[in-house]
Amino acid sequence: MAIQRIACSLFVLLLVILLVPSLSTKAQEVEDSGATTELSCSFSVEKGETGRPCHVPFPQGCRVASIPGTKQPWTTISKGGRLQCRFDETETDWKSNIVGTCGQCQSVHCSAQFSVRFNCSSQH
Repeated sequence: MAIQRIACSLFVLLLVILLVPSLSTKAQEVEDSGATTELSCSFSVEKGETGRPCHVPFPQGCRVASIPGTKQPWTTISKGGRLQCRFDETETDWKSNIVGTCGQCQSVHCSAQFSVRFNCSSQH
């Protein structure tokens, strides 16, 4: 029994020694990537209706975050139903104004959500 207990203890100790450095590395990677804040605008419409322009709030002192490894704005458009949506190229400047628009709802009910990630850290 004592030998089994010692063997089990050594095995657990070995696992802890192997896992702790990898957990620390992963935590550091996330910390280095920079924190982001996500804000969104959403709406729903019935069949045949067109959604109003959707203005994503722009937090003061923040800038639009880029998709990691690119210079593209970090955005997501989520839709429900048959609906075509996009960020309005003429109204959106990515510095102070972000507007999403959609066409006419082609199913019984449609919804859309425009999400944008912002970097609000003091290191701009």
